[in-house]
Amino acid sequence: MAVVASGLYHGVNPGMGWPLAVSAGLMERSTRALWAALLPLWLGHLLAMLAIIFPFAVLFALVAWQRQIQIGASLLVIGFGIFRLVNRRHPRALARIRPTQLGLWSFVVAIAHGAGLMLVPIYLGLCQSADLDKGHAATAALINANMGMAVLVSFIHSAAMIAAGGLSAWLVFRYFGLKLVSRSWFNLDAIWATSLIVVGTVALSIGLAGKI
Repeated sequence: MAVVASGLYHGVNPGMGWPLAVSAGLMERSTRALWAALLPLWLGHLLAMLAIIFPFAVLFALVAWQRQIQIGASLLVIGFGIFRLVNRRHPRALARIRPTQLGLWSFVVAIAHGAGLMLVPIYLGLCQSADLDKGHAATAALINANMGMAVLVSFIHSAAMIAAGGLSAWLVFRYFGLKLVSRSWFNLDAIWATSLIVVGTVALSIGLAGKI
């Protein structure tokens, strides 16, 4: 539920790119162009989630350090949330990406906003401990299990994200129009940064309590 909820939250946020899908639909005057633009946005977001979660999948195989890894990841999320709250400027690299490179743009913006970091504490909570006495065999099995969980979490999250973003784009394109968006534009940067801090704090409290 947390993976899906965070995906829906990311999708509704215009900063994750659904206005670009609206723009594509308006330029081509076609709903098909709108849906076509969502595919690279989804792929870019998915790759960003995998790029962030995969290293933790390998680290979490170090069963003896599970608690420390979870605490460290929680502090990382909290720290990045505070950074985003203080510094809300968008990276200049985003301005250098051409509008036609939607997949690359989606990947970079998801990394820059810490979208993948928000998933890390949730992902670590879904992983299970292994028997320390099984040695290398247990470690290999745990890595494989964690990699599978990383892919599953990333796919479910990205699917929920693009579903929410696609619905928002379609409603604006089909019914509301750009005038409504320009008049009622909502910026979720502060809420986004705060939510990172909240997620990290909850995960930190669980980690300190000794629960994985």
